[in-house]
Amino acid sequence: MRGYSDKKELVSVICNKCKKELHVENGILKEGCFNGNIKFGYFSNKDGKKHSFDLCEECYDKMIKEFAIPVEEEEIVELI
Repeated sequence: MRGYSDKKELVSVICNKCKKELHVENGILKEGCFNGNIKFGYFSNKDGKKHSFDLCEECYDKMIKEFAIPVEEEEIVELI
């Protein structure tokens, strides 16, 4: 869950699963966070709805451990 100032600057990020408050400094998120966004469309029971959430790195790791098929992982050579 993200919070923004009146000037639309990021001021807070809270993990939707464990409620951990992630470190935000000067509008910049300073730790690992998974941001999920999905817009449901036709053929979905949630047609016309949008879901968004944030997970801290620990909750993300717990979530992907439950996958029957592992996530695809690759090394990123250049970090921005």
